[in-house]
This record gives sequence, C-alpha cells and structure tokens, in this order.
Amino acid sequence: MTERDYYEVLSVSRDAGTEEIRHAYRKLAMRYHPDRNPGDADAELKFREAAEAYEVLRDPEKRARYDRFGHAGVQGGAAGFGNAEDIFAHFSDIFGDLFGFGGSMRGSRAEAGADLRYNLTISFAQAAHGDEISLTLPRHVECPDCKGGGAAPGSKAEPCRQCRGTGQVRRSQGFFQLAMPCPACRGTGRIISRPCARCKGEGRVEDSREIMVRIPAGVDTGTRLRVRGEGEAGFHGGPAGDLYVVLTVEDDARWERHGQDLIFTQEVSFAQAALGCRVEVPGIDGPLGMDIPRGVQSGALLRLANQGMPYPGRKQRGDLLVAVKVVTPTRLNARQEELLREFERAGEETPLEKVKSAARKIGKAMGLD
Repeated sequence: MTERDYYEVLSVSRDAGTEEIRHAYRKLAMRYHPDRNPGDADAELKFREAAEAYEVLRDPEKRARYDRFGHAGVQGGAAGFGNAEDIFAHFSDIFGDLFGFGGSMRGSRAEAGADLRYNLTISFAQAAHGDEISLTLPRHVECPDCKGGGAAPGSKAEPCRQCRGTGQVRRSQGFFQLAMPCPACRGTGRIISRPCARCKGEGRVEDSREIMVRIPAGVDTGTRLRVRGEGEAGFHGGPAGDLYVVLTVEDDARWERHGQDLIFTQEVSFAQAALGCRVEVPGIDGPLGMDIPRGVQSGALLRLANQGMPYPGRKQRGDLLVAVKVVTPTRLNARQEELLREFERAGEETPLEKVKSAARKIGKAMGLD
C-alpha cells in the first residue's frame, strides 16, 4: 500500500470527528468497491487504501499513535489487513450485507410459499350483484404434525455446524469472497436429525381446502381478486403465499357492456317512432319503464342514469343506454299500403295546393261546383 497520509486518503481534516470519518469512508468504499469496478486495479487499490485509513482513524488508540508517530506508529500488525476477510468485515460494519459480504449473513431458514392463480368464470348476474363462491383448492398446507418446523414431534432442528446457522459459506478467490448456500444444510442454516415422518422434513404436506371468495358487484373480465395467505404454505414455517382469483364474466344477450355502462337495443315501429310511446326495457334489477319521444330517429341513444353496472366498492353505478332501432315493415296489406300512400301524398302537398283543395271542398259543399 502507498503510505499516503490517512487524513488525505479520506479527505478529512486532522480534527475530524468519528462520524465525519465514517461518512468519508462510506463514500469512498461505495465508489471504489470491486463489485462496482470489476477488473479495475486502481479502484481496488483505492478501496484497500481507504479501508486501511478508516481502520486506523476510527480507533482512538491507533489514531493517537498515528498522529504522534505517523505510519511507523501503527505498523507491525496495528494497521492493515491480514486477508480479504478482514477488509470486508470492516466494510460490512458500515454497509451490513451489501454486496453479499456481511459478517452476519442469514440463511433461508424460513421461505415464503408460492402464490396461486385460480381462473374463475362467473355469470353476468353474479358480476352485477356480487356473490360469495366456495372454491376447493389443491395445494400445500402446513404440516399438522410438526407445525411447519420439519422436525419429528419431540425433536427440533439444530444449527448447522458447517455454516454456524447462517445458511451460507464463503470461499476466498484471491481478493474476493464468494458467498454461496451451505452444502451441508442446503442453505437452511439448520440440520434436522429426525425429520417429520409425515412431511419428510419439508414442513408442509399436500392437501385441499375449501375457501370462500367474495365477488364484489360490478367486476368485469380480467378482474383479479387477491386472497391473502391462501396460497402455498411456506417452507420450514415460512408465511403462506397469496391466492389470486382471475375472473371471466359471461356475456348477457340482452346488453352490450362498455365498462360500467350497458347498452340495450329497443325496437320500435314507424308509427311509434313518429308518435312517441312508452316502452319497458330490462334493467339489471328488473324491468324499467321509459318514454320514447315523438319523432325519434333510428340510432338515437336515450339514457337511464345510474341504471348500469355498479362500480366495485362504490355506491355509484354506470348508465343504461337505450339504442332506438326503428323497424321498417317488410310486408304490408292493401289497407296499410293505401294509408301509407295517402300519408306520403299529404306530406308532399304544397300550401297552395292545400288552399285550393280546401276551397274546392267548401265550394262543393255550397253547391258552387
């Protein structure tokens, strides 16, 4: 290591406090850590240099000797690092388990269970009004004999001697340290000498369970309902995963759905469209009466507010839109044809022709024709 002044290495003054020294080292360590600078010899050198400076200046006794005698006062084992494990032990004092070099690495003693997905098809009515549905799910559950611990009743798991219960072992490769799952306990951090006969030490068994799933009113295809804790049981007493119920809502022939709005097509005759009428349309809560205005055109949309699908979890609802379709008759009897032709002629008669026609009718009535 180059014998640079330790205060200069950390860029702090000679009267800097412990926290300032710690902060300066943290900044340099993050910047020059080998994991962030693979293959960079200069960064590796600066990382070791900063660690050596911090090792001396963080200790009041070593710092006092260094201030009095310089590097000579802290040589001979008082400063520096014997191996890579030492330098990363000090690094982990500040950063914990960052980069996988922590001094207190934890094994995966307990592991959370997997989430489950269940595809559920429901009717339009169930989606409109909500429902509560019973589901029977095959899955792993906590072993009732060992309560998820994996050890036979009357025994317990012991900490792994090889990894000392951490679940990980470290291997040195030159300057670097590699953390990997312990081969003796397979990363669990413990050894089960007497596995549970029912679950074979896994802590969970296959089973099926019936659960109730509440379907809120207004759901649509693609809605995903989360049921916490109803997924697969965890390993070795870990928490269970969640169940996700993905919905498919069947169509209803009466309505066309657009979000929370519904569209119903109402057919009316030519006469009804011209004169207006009152009709009955289906709503999700029962029949609804509505007025068709005089002179309505085919394709017009009439709105019945707040009569559509509910918004899940809210009091509001969408609208029911009534699309008017004027139906043209395809077969007419002689009388209907005569009336329609008369209707057509009446509509084509000009105001002057109407006056002349009226005068002729008056003259005829007075005997002047």
